[in-house]
Parts: sequence; C-alpha cells; structure tokens
Amino acid sequence: MQSLYFALALFLLLNLVAGIWRALRGPTAADRMLAAQLFGTTSVAILLLLSQAADKPALRDVALVFALLAAVTAVAFVRRAWQD
Repeated sequence: MQSLYFALALFLLLNLVAGIWRALRGPTAADRMLAAQLFGTTSVAILLLLSQAADKPALRDVALVFALLAAVTAVAFVRRAWQD
C-alpha cells in the first residue's frame, strides 16, 4: 500500500510542473494566483499521502498549516486585486 501512496505523491508532483508553467506564463495575475493555489492544495495532498505512507502523524499538522496559509493567501490576493 505504501508504494501506491508514493506513486500518487509522484503523480501530484508531476502536476505541479503544469502549475509552474502556468505561474510563469499566466497572462493575468489571477492565473498566477490560481497556480499558487494549486501549489498549496497539492502540497497538502502530498503531505497527507506521505504522512500515511511513512506513518508520521506530524506531517498531518504541517499539511493543516499549509492549508491555512493557502486560504489566507487567497483572501489577501482578492482583497489587494479588487480594491475600490
């Protein structure tokens, strides 16, 4: 079962390559912000998979912190981008 978790984590890392491309080539700031949200969401998923595979519950705490930071980042971007 651990090999499945590691394979899924590798697949998610490959998805980040597409996110990096979008962050660099995104025509608008909103595209770049969505790519940053992809980084946050994918890193949480990878940490949860690795936590389960390696039986390290501390990684779950780190994943929760990353999820909170991603949410705060999105709110900060929206407030800054759409100021009146």
